[in-house]
Amino acid sequence: MQPIKKTLLILLLPLLAFTVAHKFYLSVTSVEYSDRYRAIQLTTRIFIDDFEKVLLERYGIEGNLASKEESAMADTYIEKYLKEKFIVEINGKQVDYDFLGKVYDNDIMICYVEVPEISLETTSTISLRNEVLMDIFEEQKNVVHFRLGNQKKSFVLIRGNNKGMLKLK
Repeated sequence: MQPIKKTLLILLLPLLAFTVAHKFYLSVTSVEYSDRYRAIQLTTRIFIDDFEKVLLERYGIEGNLASKEESAMADTYIEKYLKEKFIVEINGKQVDYDFLGKVYDNDIMICYVEVPEISLETTSTISLRNEVLMDIFEEQKNVVHFRLGNQKKSFVLIRGNNKGMLKLK
């Protein structure tokens, strides 16, 4: 191979590698029951940069999440978006939940949600419709892990199949 062709190949190879790179759109949610608080507790992990895009495109605000310049309205809009895209049903009926807040871990935003005053003894099914980020990213996948009582089940939710249900009885 001629030195010029070799040099050209060495220079072009990294550029070609970046053109085929594809970002992975994913959130992970854990659903558990707390005997102590008699509540269903949900923890969802979402990439910060993806959620910033939601804040800008849906609400027109620069969130500046996880920075000193974070918008004072960030929590309000995070809660508003979750209430629209994150639906919890118990025994087939939609229930209200409390947005407890969020923390950051590197490039991940961890949101805490709780459905208070729930008895597992009277609960036969728990389902979660999770459309978080699906309106922004067509390739979005939302993984849901249920761990309630002696039941464990996981789902990968996508557009068109955005609901996971755990039967307890």
